[in-house]
Amino acid sequence: MKTPVKLSLFGLGLVAIFAAAWGAGTLAGPFAPATQPQAHGDEHGGDSAAPAVPGGLQIAQDGYRLEVVTPTLSTTDSQPFRFKVLDPDGKALTSYTRAHEKDLHLIVARRDLTGFQHVHPVLAPDGTWEVPLRAGQPGPYRVFADFQPTGRDSGLILGADVNAPGDYQPQPPAQVTREAKVDDYTVTIDGDLVAGTSSKLTLTVTKAGAPVTDLEPYLGAFGHLVALRDGDLAYLHVHPEETTKAGPQIVFYAEVPSAGTYGLFLDFQHQGTVRTAQFTATTNGVTVPVAPTATPSPHGSPGHGH
Repeated sequence: MKTPVKLSLFGLGLVAIFAAAWGAGTLAGPFAPATQPQAHGDEHGGDSAAPAVPGGLQIAQDGYRLEVVTPTLSTTDSQPFRFKVLDPDGKALTSYTRAHEKDLHLIVARRDLTGFQHVHPVLAPDGTWEVPLRAGQPGPYRVFADFQPTGRDSGLILGADVNAPGDYQPQPPAQVTREAKVDDYTVTIDGDLVAGTSSKLTLTVTKAGAPVTDLEPYLGAFGHLVALRDGDLAYLHVHPEETTKAGPQIVFYAEVPSAGTYGLFLDFQHQGTVRTAQFTATTNGVTVPVAPTATPSPHGSPGHGH
């Protein structure tokens, strides 16, 4: 057989083989590289928005970063605690939108939900915040900066760990109760936390057994409630129901992100002094720790609770 003829027959054979293979592939389905499973919230009808991360768990968010300048807290005396908020350009933020009568609120708490403080630092022209702080006991603490940059629609809560050197002795879980005592005041709480939904909490303030009906406005409200989740200290600032009635009841609506245990810290002002009633709440009930704190008026020591 001549060479051109052989080549022609060989080519026809390749065509036939290719056609057969193509037909078999069509029957079995097209060949494609393996794909990764679809992420939740893709174009096939899922919710594209990721769940919101609770406040205080991150040291940086949306380009803003909390930079701690003072590495440790003192347990012996009040020492200046300094920090900065860096903007998306890496520069110290100096322009804030005021919320609750302050440009920034600083919350401090030990990892076992003790040692709570809510203070208000002073801003220097270079963007450094400073406030005198003293940790009550040694151990790991979390500091939270609650603020809103100028021009931003919503606030941010950034958190960082700071240690108070010494022998750390974690406090045991608190006993179950629905009342907290601070000085000669008693605060009772009605209502339970329910994860994933808004829960009504009514806190009632009495003094020496008599209802307190002349609570004083503090930072624009008759009470402020901070909730910290046990384990990771996720931060929730719970705002009170608007009212002109100065006690004895203060109503809050709290929405906790998960089942579990939460520290609740109520700040209220009466007769010129801000006091902090401390509870530990679970999604099944409410408990209170052993030692609530009292602090002088906001115009006294800079370390008062908020």
